[in-house]
Amino acid sequence: MKNRPKLVVMLTYNDRTIPDAEKVFEECKNSKAEIFGFKEEGIPHDEVVRLFGRIKECGKQTALEVVAYDEEHCLEGARLAAECGVDHLMGTMYYDSVAEVCKRNGMEYLPYVGEITGRPSVLGGSADSMIAEARTLLEKGADGFDLLGYRYTGDAGELISRFVKETGAKTVIAGSVDSFEKLDAVKAVSAWAFTIGSAFVEERFGKGFAAQIDAVCDYMDK
Repeated sequence: MKNRPKLVVMLTYNDRTIPDAEKVFEECKNSKAEIFGFKEEGIPHDEVVRLFGRIKECGKQTALEVVAYDEEHCLEGARLAAECGVDHLMGTMYYDSVAEVCKRNGMEYLPYVGEITGRPSVLGGSADSMIAEARTLLEKGADGFDLLGYRYTGDAGELISRFVKETGAKTVIAGSVDSFEKLDAVKAVSAWAFTIGSAFVEERFGKGFAAQIDAVCDYMDK
């Protein structure tokens, strides 16, 4: 039986948390999505802590996606995630120090793979190298991966299909999932999950944040 990919709702736009994230979550707290998250940049620290607490209070799983590449900033994001008690730390390039923070605090670690630059992030590198990297990182302590499939400079469809199949790893397809055609592709490869943030802000799946969430969840259930 194929896995039904989970929607990770990101309260973000262009790789930063939206200023009214708390208000938007309150509008969406009764939607069908199981997992909510946002980025490490965009809102003040106390608001990050408060919002994650509220998401958990509403019975949802939590994810912090850290768009950072050097060890210092990746560790900073991991410590913020630990402080907030999030379920899934997504992003960061893999570092043993970050994996240790996750292990110590019971967080699932889903790092990036490939050659990533910029913000919004862009993914480079070959599919072969990313698959080989993933296999190594699974042995080192990664629980799965945050794959920026639709930010890839090469053939996104081929990368996503090969990566999910050949690594056998828990994979989140993150970034620029902004059409029903891309949802079809995510569904076809049975990825563990996928993120949508900016596309909801831009109303690519209908009108209103909460209505779009339910529309996407219903579509994935078909």
